[in-house]
Formats: sequence, structure tokens, C-alpha cells
Amino acid sequence: MRLLALFALTVLLAGMAYVRLAPMRASDWHVAPDPARRTGKPNEYLVVEGGDRATVLRPEPPAELISRIDLIALSEPRTIRLAGTPRDRFATYVQRSLLMGYPDAISVRAEPEGTGSRLTIWSRSRFGHGDLGVNRKRVERWLAKLDDPEI
Repeated sequence: MRLLALFALTVLLAGMAYVRLAPMRASDWHVAPDPARRTGKPNEYLVVEGGDRATVLRPEPPAELISRIDLIALSEPRTIRLAGTPRDRFATYVQRSLLMGYPDAISVRAEPEGTGSRLTIWSRSRFGHGDLGVNRKRVERWLAKLDDPEI
């Protein structure tokens, strides 16, 4: 019985280590927000025509908009830029959960739209099926921060 318990604990710890340490390859996660790429799982949130929320139109030019998103994203805990740059007007970030270190990928693109920008975002979890609304809340929080003149 002890041996079985020790084996189970070892498997659990190995799984936890894998989730926390598994690399996020840019080639897999740095992809444009597109409804055709959806996973069909409830652990994603897509801001684009045909997604969970329509594309966001903003008055600022794309370079300024994506620079502000970059500041917002990198100001959040446990968040890194995985690929892209504000200069590209397309970047992907990874934010990990506090307790288990579950990674979420957030791809953001700003494109010209008239005198302003069209912003699309795709936030999705790497592991699991549900996320208790974490991806939606993150995206809505980032969008709300865009209205803060201090950022």
C-alpha cells in the first residue's frame, strides 16, 4: 500500500513539474486570432469577428495601441512575451497561474482601420478543458485598462 501511495505521489509531482516547466514553443502559440483555429473547448476567449466578442476598434494608430497592450500585459504578474514585438503589431504572451503555473497563451494583433486600429485577441489555455472564465476575464481586464489615460 505504501509503495502504491509513493508511486501515486511521484506521478502527481511529475505531472505538476511538467505543467510548470513545459516549454511553450512560439511556433505553436504565436498564431493570429482566427475563429477557424478555435479548439472548441471553453478555456479560450476570442476577440474577432465570429468570436466570443467582436473585434475592438480603437482611435489610436496600431503601433501606439500594441505598445499600450504590451505595457499592460507585461505589467501583470507571471507574464512574459513569447513572440513578436510591438513593432510587428502582433505579439503573443504567456501568463501562468499562481498556484500550479498553468500557462495561457494570449495572441494580440493591431491592424490599421481608418484613422485608428482594429484589435484582435485570442487567449487560450494550454492544458485542461475549463478555465473558470480566466481567459475572458484577462482579456476584458486588458481592454478596460486601455481606457486608462495613465497607460
